[in-house]
Amino acid sequence: MRRLQSMLSTSSAEFRRYEAHNRALVADFRTRQEAARTRRAQRDLDRIAQQGKLRPRERIARLLDQATPFLELSSLAANAAYGGESPAASCITGIGMVSGREVMVIANDSTIKGGAWYPLTVTKMVRAMDIALENRLPVVHLCDSAGAMLQMQSDIFPDRHMAGRIFRNQTLLSKLGVKQVALVFGHCTAGGAYVPALSDYSVIVRGTGAVFLGGPPLVKAATGEEVTVEELGGADMHTTISGTCDYAAASEEEAILIGREIVAQWERPNRWECQREAPEAPAYDPQELYGIIPDDIKKQFDMREVIARIVDGSRFHEYAPDYGTTLVCGFANVWGYKVGILANNGVLFNESSLKGAHFIELCNQNGTPLVFLQNITGYMIGREYERRGITKDGAKMIMAQSCSRVPKFTVMCNGSFGAGNYGMCGRAFDARFLFTWPNHQIGVMGGEQAARTLVDVKLNQMKRAGLAPDQEELDRVYEDTRKGYRDQMSAYFATSELWDDGILDPVDTRNALAIAISASLNAPLGDPGYGVFRF
Repeated sequence: MRRLQSMLSTSSAEFRRYEAHNRALVADFRTRQEAARTRRAQRDLDRIAQQGKLRPRERIARLLDQATPFLELSSLAANAAYGGESPAASCITGIGMVSGREVMVIANDSTIKGGAWYPLTVTKMVRAMDIALENRLPVVHLCDSAGAMLQMQSDIFPDRHMAGRIFRNQTLLSKLGVKQVALVFGHCTAGGAYVPALSDYSVIVRGTGAVFLGGPPLVKAATGEEVTVEELGGADMHTTISGTCDYAAASEEEAILIGREIVAQWERPNRWECQREAPEAPAYDPQELYGIIPDDIKKQFDMREVIARIVDGSRFHEYAPDYGTTLVCGFANVWGYKVGILANNGVLFNESSLKGAHFIELCNQNGTPLVFLQNITGYMIGREYERRGITKDGAKMIMAQSCSRVPKFTVMCNGSFGAGNYGMCGRAFDARFLFTWPNHQIGVMGGEQAARTLVDVKLNQMKRAGLAPDQEELDRVYEDTRKGYRDQMSAYFATSELWDDGILDPVDTRNALAIAISASLNAPLGDPGYGVFRF
């Protein structure tokens, strides 16, 4: 493949302005991420130390193979929720190597209210289990939780994708032969007791680990029986009498060692053979990504410049370069893995929609994973384009993308608006992984457009009612709408709600994609097949 020729002027005033802007965004992201990972009340840290427990990240560090990467997911989940009292949604999830095997790690964070589950904690754990299912990833559960936040039970317990989904996914993983081990460091209470019970293997730490459907206070309230934690659900009881747990460990370090030994016994999966070549670093410095992305969401940029700083050797075989030019399609390698890239270079017109649909079909025919690089305002609107069938052509692209059999990966590099989000594999379309950059914005439309639309609606309402236009009321609608959109379109609001799998520093995108692609190879490809294309 030929090397992309960059037209970027790294000495220009524009480049330097963009670079300063994006480095500031990344610095703010790093500060927020570090706070979510480490900032805890001293009393909680003291409590953990008094109990002789490791902190959750210390457990993960001991679990993972030395000098191997860990792709942490949704590190800023819940950052805009619950008054900030549930950093990272009170749990840590991510993909790492244990005894030479790729695994999903799900760790309760007992430094935050004893590891109690908030609604977004459940959402994050369910998402991790969904990823494990989609990619046939074994799971290591690091259990230490006080259970659900009871005052929020209506947002945790009853619906389809709430807490029960965790356990449902555990059963499906076991059905598929995908292994799970639970390391019980603290209390697993109520529904949380089913995490070790539904795991294929379970290890429990003497003195601090416990598993029970109802703890001693609940047992006394419900039955009048007085019982100690150890009698009710301690390590010796469960490993010698009930059989709920398989191994008792004298310390957390021993439990982790046993867990690593268990994982070492698991057979390695038969991975499907994605085309792969020897990895090669990009020919252009990934640090230059900071100077490519504009400081204004409305400004366009050439997505080829982004591709050149992510793919191996900056080599890219562009497909149909002269047709549908607002969508760049082509083949490249990321850490050696062959991928098909679809990247926005403007609004999606009829031609670019048809080109995208056809390229997706080619990648499915070729067994090539798809990478979507989003910077999209949507599909083109207006009388001319509706007469030419833009809705119909956009639907073809959505159909091709939705029914793909190959793994899909999405990176939201800038804006993601309207139905363009759908065609470019937004959250609703089951990308194996979806990441965003700190500058990212997402919405059904831009804030300005939404504000003007609602002002026009309000003005027409006044006219129909025979009222004179009230400029003060119209200004209020405009400003309220703009503010609401500005707050809810930010990357931090989106990641707080787990609409993505985490914010990335742009220079980390290549590595994150490589880990994600590698994980996806554990699951077999589906059968190719499509619904009805409207011609």
